[in-house]
Amino acid sequence: MNQKELLINKIAQDKIDFHLGLHLLLEDKYDFKQLFTTLHYYILNSIPEKSDYNSKTYQKAVNSIPLRPTYTPVVILQKFSPKIAFNKLAVLPENENKKTITCLLWIFKITDTERRTTECKNGCGHFWHEIN
Repeated sequence: MNQKELLINKIAQDKIDFHLGLHLLLEDKYDFKQLFTTLHYYILNSIPEKSDYNSKTYQKAVNSIPLRPTYTPVVILQKFSPKIAFNKLAVLPENENKKTITCLLWIFKITDTERRTTECKNGCGHFWHEIN
């Protein structure tokens, strides 16, 4: 696990404040494509209901993103299924990148929290849930 992945997991597990962690992820010259790919993968793997990625947990996360509901990435996530939304987010103009990462980090935080409190509450063996 690299430093960015470790940071993402610490944010999801409330070991680092969301806004502070987001700032750390986006400081200096961050790699949007790498962060986007990592968060996309993490989200798809953390959603409890794998048969329907547009699950109640995912919708809860999307509907609680801490950004204005009129921001383009938020609108896309609310309007389209996850597969279509992620494809659209990947090609937004550069000025939407930070908002997109904010949305994805928040979604992962919520979906991973749900997973840890349901599927993983009695131990799961996921090494990233063992982070100190």
